[in-house]
Amino acid sequence: DLSGGLGIDAIFLAAHFEELLYCERNELLCNVVRHNMMRCGIGNVRLQQGDSLSFLASQPDNAFDWIMVDPARREEGKRFIGLEAASPNVVASLELLLAKAPHICIKASPALEISNLKMLLPALHTILVVSVTGECKEILLLLKRGAEAEHPITKAICLQADNNAIVEIVGKHEQHRPLAESLQCYLYEPDAAIIKARLSGVLAEQEGLEFLNKSVDYLTSNHVVESFAGKVFQVIESVPYKPKEFRKFLERHAISAASIQRRDFPLSADALRKKFRLREDEKHFLIFTRNRNAEPICIYAERC
Repeated sequence: DLSGGLGIDAIFLAAHFEELLYCERNELLCNVVRHNMMRCGIGNVRLQQGDSLSFLASQPDNAFDWIMVDPARREEGKRFIGLEAASPNVVASLELLLAKAPHICIKASPALEISNLKMLLPALHTILVVSVTGECKEILLLLKRGAEAEHPITKAICLQADNNAIVEIVGKHEQHRPLAESLQCYLYEPDAAIIKARLSGVLAEQEGLEFLNKSVDYLTSNHVVESFAGKVFQVIESVPYKPKEFRKFLERHAISAASIQRRDFPLSADALRKKFRLREDEKHFLIFTRNRNAEPICIYAERC
C-alpha cells in the first residue's frame, strides 16, 4: 500500500493477503497505524515510514504481487481530479510500479474522465466504477503487466448502504443506443456508476429498454423493470417546454411543488424552481430534458 494514510485500506487488505507492506511518509500517521494494528491483533502488516516511491525503487523487481495506491488529491487547499496532478504521480511512475509488481490497483477520483485512460496507462486492464446508494464513490483502475494490447474491461458496481445487494454491469465499449419513437409509460435513469462507466447501452440491451434521446441516459419502455439499477418513474404526461404554455400545464395539473431533475436542458433546477415558483416535493417529479428530435420537453412523473 503506497499511500497508507490512516490504514483503513491496509486493515482490510491484511485479511486478504499473507503479508502487506504499508508505506506512509507522515511519521505521526505511521505511529497511529502501528498502535491500531496492535490493538486489532493484526500481525501481517509491516510499516515503512518515508517516501513510498523512493522505497519502492530500492526493492528488487517483482518484489510484490500487487501494489495499491490511493494518490493524494488535495494539496494546499486545492483539489485535483487528474492522475498526473495527484501525489504520487502514477502516470509518471508507471514503469517503476510495473517493474516491482505485475498487478497495480489505483484508486481514483469519482469525477475522473475514463475515456482516454488507456492512453495514459497502457497497462490498464479493468476499470471499476463503484457507487453506493446511487452516488458514485470511487473509480478503481486495475493494471496488469502485459495488458498493453488489450482493450480494458469496464464494470459498474452498484452497492446499497442498507443491504447486501450488488448489481454489476460489464462491457468493453460503449454499446449501441437504440432510440425510442416516443416517450413510453416508464422512464428510467440508470445508477450513477452505470452512467459514469458509459454502460447504459448494456443495461438497455439487457432490460429491453430504449433511449429517450441521443444526448442523455434516460431510458424508456412500456413495461416496468423490477429491481432496476437506478430510478424508475411512471410517466403522467409529457409536454414541449414553452414557458407560457408550461405555466398553463402547471395550473391544469395543480402543480405547485415537485422535485426537479434536468439533463441536457438550458436552465438549471434552481432557475426553473425560481421561474415557476415551485416548492420541493418528494413524490411528484418534473424532468426537463429533450426528445429524440432534441426539442426541449418536460416530463411529469411519479417515482415508482
